Amino acid sequence: MLAVAVAALVADQVTKRLIEHEMVLGESHQILPFLSITRVRNTGIAFGVFPGRLGIVSLLTLAAVVWMLVHFARSGSRHVLFPVALGLLVGGSLSNLADRVRDGRVTDFIHVHHWPTFNLADSFIVIGVGLLLLGISRLERHPPPADAEPGA
Repeated sequence: MLAVAVAALVADQVTKRLIEHEMVLGESHQILPFLSITRVRNTGIAFGVFPGRLGIVSLLTLAAVVWMLVHFARSGSRHVLFPVALGLLVGGSLSNLADRVRDGRVTDFIHVHHWPTFNLADSFIVIGVGLLLLGISRLERHPPPADAEPGA
């Protein structure tokens, strides 16, 4: 989980710094008919929710990361997807949190047309949630075998 979290955090930070170094705010480059790289600022959380509320956003993010780490410590070995899912969630969340604390905002740059602009951390968080839900659904369909009784 830690390796995935660190890789997600580093990948997100590197891409954001690259975009900030190479593009001016509002600059856009069409990549595919439905995809652009567009540099924007986001002072809220996903899709611009809670704009300008750094304290609330930071507190919610920190609470979510702590909850995820506690949850992993209790049940991380229940399914092979959980460490990867939680690593993506923690890495993405901490990367965006670091930006908010350092700069009061995050840099978003991936623009799929007809969808709000986002960054790699946002993608990692969404993929992590998807993997977590997939792991939970598989556990419900195929519960792990009960541990053998001692002395049995």
